[in-house]
Parts: sequence; structure tokens; C-alpha cells
Amino acid sequence: MAAGQEEVKLFGGWYSPFVYRVEVALKIKGIPYEVVEEDVTNKSKLLLKVNPVYKKIPVLFHNGKSICESLLILEYIDETWKHNPILPQDPYEKAMARFWAHFFNDKFTRAIMVILTGTIEERKQKEVEKAMAALTVLEGQLKAKGKTFFGGDRIGYVDIVLGWIPRWVGAVEEIASVKIHDPEKFPLIDKWMLNFVQIPVIKETLPQHDKLVKFLGKIRSTKIAFASAVAVSSKL
Repeated sequence: MAAGQEEVKLFGGWYSPFVYRVEVALKIKGIPYEVVEEDVTNKSKLLLKVNPVYKKIPVLFHNGKSICESLLILEYIDETWKHNPILPQDPYEKAMARFWAHFFNDKFTRAIMVILTGTIEERKQKEVEKAMAALTVLEGQLKAKGKTFFGGDRIGYVDIVLGWIPRWVGAVEEIASVKIHDPEKFPLIDKWMLNFVQIPVIKETLPQHDKLVKFLGKIRSTKIAFASAVAVSSKL
């Protein structure tokens, strides 16, 4: 590392929607960074060292310090590099952006993860309903704002947090044989997605659909096989 140059490393994986958030934020800020690609099935000793508590990606390593959890990393990036702000400057608007980010993670992201790895059909359908209920709320939020993006006329914190919807949801729908995003039910979300993916920094960061489907399909198959093995062994 050259004198005066900051050390910025991102421990992650192209397949992770949470890592994707961080990459988008770093690119918006124009911060040079190095990606340390992690194998989801074989975590490196270095990852366990920089994130000994949760032992998962993403981890932002900045000048010898580790920051974990994507939402916290986004805020750290915005506070460390002030240019091209991601979060609103107004305290109330900033608080509301955080609120919607946590709402999305709690109501939508959790449901998608269960749908991807779930083996019980009845529960999978319940999670689809939860995910669609969350989209209904977000559709209403877009309508209330009356803007192109959740951040207004340009993308902001909430847009980045939700930004994996256009690629990952479609992949999960294909793998799990479910329907979550309906353009007729969520026309504003659909329009938001179309506008979002046309932004150059977004377009260049999104993973290829087929590659993502193949990878997530393997994850799902592994989870199902493990669950089946546990079920069989419990009957022995």
C-alpha cells in the first residue's frame, strides 16, 4: 500500500445481496477497494479473524479496523467519506431511511431467505405472503413520496438496501417455483426496479441471472438434502 493510500478491503462474495449493497455504496463514493472473495462453504481463517463474532460476510476492513453487517457498513461508509452522500442530511429523514431499511430486512429479507432454503411447502407459501405484504407497504411508500427513487430524484440509502430485489428475487422465484413480484400488483416497485438497474454503477455490479440461479440452486439443494438427512436420522 502506497504512502498516504487508505487500505479498503471488502470480504464478500459476488453471490451475496448484502455484499452487493456495500459494493454499490463504495462505487457511488468512488472509493478504491480490494475484494477478498470468500467461499460460502469454506470460510477462510482471515474472515474468522476479521469477524470473529458472526463469522460471515460482508466485512469492510478499513485501515486495520473491521466493520460488519451491511447496514452498519453503509452508514460507516457514508460518515467516513462525506462526498456523494447516501443518507439524508435532515435528522428526521435520516431516521426514516433507517426505519425503512430495518423494515425491509425484517419483513422481506427474512422471508426470502426462508423461501430459498425452506423444505416445507406450507411454510414457504406463508413466507411468500409475508414478502408480498412487505412489498405492498413499500409500494405505498413510493406512492407517498411521488419520486423516482426512495431517496428522491437519485438513489440513496433505502434504494441501496433494497437494491438486490431486481436480480435476487427473480432468481429465488425461479429456483423455488414461486411468484413474489407481480408488476400488476406493484407497478411503482416495478418502475423503480427498471429505473434502478439502468444506473451504470448498478448495472455493472449486478451478477448475471443464470450464474446466480445456478449458485443459489446449489445452496437450496444442499439445504434440502441436509434437512432430509436429519429427518431420516431422527426416525432411526
